[in-house]
Amino acid sequence: MLLLMTSAACRSAEPGVQRPSPPPPRLFNFETVKRLAERRAAIPYRIRSTPLPRALVRLSYAQYRQIRFKPAAALWRGQSRFAVEFYHRGFAFTRQVRIFEVLPSGVRQVSYRPSMFTFGPAVPRMRLPDYLGFAGFSVRYPLNTPAQEDPVIAFLGASYFRVLGRNQVYGVTARGLAIDTATVGGEQFPYFTDFWLVRPAPRARKMKLYALLESRSLTGAYRFVVRPGAITQVTVTATLYPRAHVAKLGIAPLTSTFLYGVNSARRRFYDWRPQVHDSDGLMMHTGAGQWLWRPLQNPRRLEVNRFMDDNPRGFGLIQRDRDFADYEDPAARFEQRPSYWVQPLGDWGRGGVELVEIPSRDDTNYNIDAYWVPSAPVIPRRPISFSYLLSSYLHSGERWPPGGRAVATRFGPVMRAGHPVPGMRRVLIDFSGGTLGGLQASQPVRAEVTAAGAAVSRIFVQRLPENGAWRVSFDVKPTGGRPVDLSCYLRLYGSALTETWTYQWAS
Repeated sequence: MLLLMTSAACRSAEPGVQRPSPPPPRLFNFETVKRLAERRAAIPYRIRSTPLPRALVRLSYAQYRQIRFKPAAALWRGQSRFAVEFYHRGFAFTRQVRIFEVLPSGVRQVSYRPSMFTFGPAVPRMRLPDYLGFAGFSVRYPLNTPAQEDPVIAFLGASYFRVLGRNQVYGVTARGLAIDTATVGGEQFPYFTDFWLVRPAPRARKMKLYALLESRSLTGAYRFVVRPGAITQVTVTATLYPRAHVAKLGIAPLTSTFLYGVNSARRRFYDWRPQVHDSDGLMMHTGAGQWLWRPLQNPRRLEVNRFMDDNPRGFGLIQRDRDFADYEDPAARFEQRPSYWVQPLGDWGRGGVELVEIPSRDDTNYNIDAYWVPSAPVIPRRPISFSYLLSSYLHSGERWPPGGRAVATRFGPVMRAGHPVPGMRRVLIDFSGGTLGGLQASQPVRAEVTAAGAAVSRIFVQRLPENGAWRVSFDVKPTGGRPVDLSCYLRLYGSALTETWTYQWAS
């Protein structure tokens, strides 16, 4: 346990002898956490969590939800705009995380007490030790109304954390790091083991916290600066200390759910809802300035695609359909689930944004992953540093992206003499936004369509008078047995009007 509290030595002083002043408290900052992470990386990995009573391990999800934190016990309540509530250990959240408060006078550990929680009737009665500790925590702030504190960032389970802006509900999730995702050897899940929460000033509008991450392969020091708002933003700064070789390092990983949507090439589910997803596409802003949009899929088999780039400007998992009628689910509120946008800070070099799509038949599964994979190898005992800005938003306006965007993707049969042509597909893409709305139908807008592994024919562009969108349609015929990679964007007089729509179709 790292404690940096200082106190004056106890002395008996003779009358008239001046007692020496106590030394100033040692400064706790990001460098302190980096030194601790580096020391831990020099020794073999071990799980540092304290034992958990068997009855808590065996809790069902419904039972675990009946363990609730008492709001009156929150850290900083009444002392700051921010307040911190804690999650109990149990169910799938068995690991203990140690939580410290950073004060001007030093650092103190936040102690667990069973009296901080209420236990519902379905939770077995047991005597809980004071060393049990917490599974995680939620930082709250008056985000939507001055009279109520809402969650803005929460850490629970492995290195997962969730960020919310105004009028948002939980959906897509971020992680501290991804290691060997979608590899033959299996994924390795790092854990945040220690947190240091810096007490904000009473009227502060941002909060800082530090974290230490551990896994078999590496340790990491993290700093988070949280700025709540309509778009809540978190500046993440990290330094990793590798113990061993890592085959694939995933930086700024995002995790989401996609069961089906209007972009789906096939509808395989018997469900009353029009769409079911936390995110409907991967958006990228390349180092060369190109905007890419890749609609998500729920594939029949595992799909892994990497979009190579140099010094990316941004990427994220985005929820574009924002009307209740898109989902018709008053409980899940998919239309209020946020988009997450990652903006690299500094030089990230050569690498690629990797998209992992996992087959799923359940909307409770996280089956979508996206993260940055650097081309540079991970070398033991050679630190790796990076920083990025994570934004959680509902509507970006013309910010991400600034031009026209693909708002719908549809598929249908290619008909000849009243019959579908086997092995062919009609693709329809609607673009809207940017300068498209001000263009008349007479403008010579052109579609640039490419297809790897297929032949494309009958490309047609039209402006839809009903909603002002521009629709591109074309026929696709695969030329081999491999998946077809498609791309399309609109241009006028040689200038791009829209982002580039990309798609992979397995015939």
